[in-house]
Amino acid sequence: MSRKHTVAMLVLGAAVGALGVSGASAAEPEVYKIGGIFAMTGASPHYGKVMSSGAQLAVDEINAKGGIDGKPLQLIVEDHKSGSAQAAVAAMNRLVDVEGVQAVLPSFSTVTFAIMPIGDQKKIFMLNGGGVSANTVGASPYMFNIRSMASDLAGGIVHRAAEQGAKSIAQIAIKSEFGDSTIAATSKAAEGAGLKMVAAEQFQADAANIDTQVAKLRAAKPDAIANWPTTPQAGLAVKRIRELGMQQPIYSMEWTSEDSKVAGKYADGVEVVTDYFAPTEENPWSKRFYEAYKAKYNSEPDFYAANYYEGVYVIAEMIRRAKAKGGDYYTGERLVQALWDNPTFDSVYGKTMVFRKNGVAQKPVAVFRVQDGKPQFVKFTATN
Repeated sequence: MSRKHTVAMLVLGAAVGALGVSGASAAEPEVYKIGGIFAMTGASPHYGKVMSSGAQLAVDEINAKGGIDGKPLQLIVEDHKSGSAQAAVAAMNRLVDVEGVQAVLPSFSTVTFAIMPIGDQKKIFMLNGGGVSANTVGASPYMFNIRSMASDLAGGIVHRAAEQGAKSIAQIAIKSEFGDSTIAATSKAAEGAGLKMVAAEQFQADAANIDTQVAKLRAAKPDAIANWPTTPQAGLAVKRIRELGMQQPIYSMEWTSEDSKVAGKYADGVEVVTDYFAPTEENPWSKRFYEAYKAKYNSEPDFYAANYYEGVYVIAEMIRRAKAKGGDYYTGERLVQALWDNPTFDSVYGKTMVFRKNGVAQKPVAVFRVQDGKPQFVKFTATN
């Protein structure tokens, strides 16, 4: 090799080494695409509306402030049709193979399970703010959660039931992986708290008649009932439980206006144990989010909207952190590394949140009581 060629190679080597990541040049996209897989159609479009609205509001705010070093964010929404695994897999493949996303916001436990193998194979960062199945926890190094999971919510429900004097508890859930995991989590929590689990019934998600399951709950004579279905089946379960003469306290993991419509006069008195989001003077960010969401969408944000709004901010912060370290930074692997390098993030729920070793962010859980069809804050509660 001539001296001229040797010098050229040394200069090239020095330049490559300065990039800092195995000689690869940094990928510098024109726009940072974030995927969202939501229930935009099907039986539960309410969820898709509020989740995508919260995420889009965050994208708009970040872009209005210059994006990430002048590069904008873009939210690309795909529809899983209220829990179709087939639709979810097709959506995930489009987001990754066609759009080139490196971060995805899934929702619903069945959807999360369906896309997880794709995320693992293609190393895509996934951040769930809706599904609560405990079986997703620790199932993938690329899956993280900013929603309190079934184990946390089950612990909260059991703690509240025991606090109100219950010695036994029954539960009802949808017949699905999510239903199985919540029943298991509640049974474990009840055993730990010294409550007797006297019945656990499940019904199909599209069932119009659940009288057989409710009759079995009544025959078991529990002191309290854990109501695990999501909207609108949560309202249906409450309606039939009360119509069949049961007056025991009922605890749900969520409650929406749709559930109040279905339950009718029986909605009031239901207690809801779930993530607590509320705009307060002590938390200026929560108040700004609440006001901005209401102004943009003419409705009040719930905790699902808050979770996906917050999720976009978490992803944006991880991109900033990864970029600051240089190299080929915009990959799912680098986003995961950025999270574990510092698992603390600002939270719209108040101050900061920390991702625990199982990949679940610690969030405040509270008890609400439905009054005039709307959940009203009662108190914060323990989850273990």
